[in-house]
Amino acid sequence: MSAAAQVPALLLAAGRGERMRPLTDTVPKPLLPVQGQPLLVWHLQALAEAGVGEVVINTAWLGEQIEAHCGTTFGTHHSRRGNHRVEIAYSREGRDFGGALETAGGIARALPLVESDVFWLAAGDVYVPDFVFDTRAVQAFKASRQLAHLWLVPNPEHHPRGDFGLSPEGLALNLPADDPAPRYTYSTIALLHAELFFKPWCDIPVGNPGGLKAPLAPLLRRAMDAGRVGASLYTGRWTDVGTPERLAELNR
Repeated sequence: MSAAAQVPALLLAAGRGERMRPLTDTVPKPLLPVQGQPLLVWHLQALAEAGVGEVVINTAWLGEQIEAHCGTTFGTHHSRRGNHRVEIAYSREGRDFGGALETAGGIARALPLVESDVFWLAAGDVYVPDFVFDTRAVQAFKASRQLAHLWLVPNPEHHPRGDFGLSPEGLALNLPADDPAPRYTYSTIALLHAELFFKPWCDIPVGNPGGLKAPLAPLLRRAMDAGRVGASLYTGRWTDVGTPERLAELNR
């Protein structure tokens, strides 16, 4: 796998983790251990193995713990197979604005640190140990006119209605509420184009200097309506570690 074909990654790790309390009162959710290592480290390990050399992590709640644990490099001794070094930078929403900026607000804030037109996105609170951040997906995305490519998963029990449809041509669909077509759940893993965070898709100023809070889904839905969001169905292991019970089940 060619490291030169890779792009940076942005890992979302700023949330408070309210549903995980009291565990997240003293430990940020992305550092909760699953199968012997923190959730965030599973992502860093997979990115290192895929040849991703630059990662930005956004932080807010207990962000200093994330920085202390992950540092500024993720070396080869962490990786099962890879031999790449990952350089880590931080977008410090807690320090700069007193709290998290939600998904789109956080991405817009971190874009100047990402320094790439195309980048991987993943939330730091999902467990997806088999996912491969594949350069072939990057190349296909760059060759397309898409603003985003999402990995969707079969709907878990706690989210039975799902989020988005999936066309036979591989487009993510913003289905009307009464549409009976199947929906799938957004895995929180995506390839994104920086253009999605500029007008007409997004109204947040470059770098989000004002600390505006905004979710990602409305931007994606606008782009879907224009036919500019691709999607793939991922059927490997995936868990949204959203409750203490799900965490306990993973560690059982």
